[in-house]
Amino acid sequence: MIIGVLRRCLPATMLFMALLGPPAQAIEVQRVVSPAGMEAWLFEDHTNPIVALRFAFRGGAALDPMGKEGLADLVSSLLDEGAGELDSQAFQRRLEDMAMTLRFDAGYDTFGGRLRTLSVNLDAAFDLLRLALTRPRFDDEPVARIRSQILTMIRRNLEDPDVIASRTLRRTLFPDHPYGRPVMGTEDSVKSIAAADLARFVKDRLARDNLVIGVVGDIGADQLAALLDKTFGELPGQAAPWQLPEVAPTATGRTIVVRKSVPQSAILFAQAGIKRDDKDFYPAYVMNYILGGGGFTSRLYNEVREKRGLAYSVYTTLSPMRSSAILQGGAGTANARVAETLSVVRAEWRRLATDGVGKAELADTKTYLTGSFPLRFSSSGRIAAILVAIQLDNLGIDFLERRNGYVEAVTQEAVNRVARRLLDAKGLTTVVVGQPEGVSSLRQP
Repeated sequence: MIIGVLRRCLPATMLFMALLGPPAQAIEVQRVVSPAGMEAWLFEDHTNPIVALRFAFRGGAALDPMGKEGLADLVSSLLDEGAGELDSQAFQRRLEDMAMTLRFDAGYDTFGGRLRTLSVNLDAAFDLLRLALTRPRFDDEPVARIRSQILTMIRRNLEDPDVIASRTLRRTLFPDHPYGRPVMGTEDSVKSIAAADLARFVKDRLARDNLVIGVVGDIGADQLAALLDKTFGELPGQAAPWQLPEVAPTATGRTIVVRKSVPQSAILFAQAGIKRDDKDFYPAYVMNYILGGGGFTSRLYNEVREKRGLAYSVYTTLSPMRSSAILQGGAGTANARVAETLSVVRAEWRRLATDGVGKAELADTKTYLTGSFPLRFSSSGRIAAILVAIQLDNLGIDFLERRNGYVEAVTQEAVNRVARRLLDAKGLTTVVVGQPEGVSSLRQP
């Protein structure tokens, strides 16, 4: 059965033009429900004979057992390494023969994947996905090979200043919470993962009640409805609990220096942020663009790079998670200029919190954020990913029609109020990896 039928089926290129406006035409995505009750959101596009599928299971790497960090990440690399009667080589050969892409990925809050196939191979492609999700083999050879690759990457990351900064910041902000642990795990934890752990992950984490699906391309609603049951119907009905305890980041304003012999320091800084369901999310979204999210037009870019030439790039981003949120930023600069860079960043943090934004600055920002929104719809895969993200955030099936209205409704007073509420220069926790001059930490991690 089909609920919320699309009034007009627009191909991806027409979707781009429709959203480009003004005025934007109404865009409605189909909610497709299978005979067995499986649900997916569909955007039909029959321009090209291609179908893109994105899906996500709620609950990700943050649920990895203590001492088994990296389990979700390892599973994501193994699900296409043999399933059912097909060993690793046979499974990969089948993918190549059908010119099909099948990938899996793990984040803190979700475990997901993507499929891209020619519509002529639709049934066979979805059947391979079914096998990967319900009958993965986890044979000794691919497990050993993929584990070795991950261990090599972990060791390489121990020398990467950006990765070191990211992991140190996470541990500092979330010292007693799974968000503070690396998704990829550590050498010891990855080595400790056994075949039984892999099988238990699939059994506990991949189920129908924590699954969301987005589909774009050359497929009709009735055809998709039938494929949903065939592909996902064998999954367990209920996953193990995926809720995490709420946690506030431990942003105390510390500066942590990790000494490393490199000519340029990697800098990351963060403070408490704002969650996606907060009523002030859109004022915060606009505020972040002005502060550091706007690339060449942001205040930090102007003050740090354009006026002073302190760094090649500087940025900020809102990072809402299921059980917490941070406002994070970063920069890279010569060791001799780290202290000045940090001083300018904190000064801009305080200035925006104290003085707010101007009317013209706000108007220009809103014009860009609404006008550039269609650029996100550049491929069927990206559209499918957006459909999944909308479901994960419970934004409603008509969100694409409403989104620009939320941005346009943001007022100067709202942005300034949220800046006062959110921006805390004293709570800005900073990690510097390098040999910065004139910057030290309370303790060496």
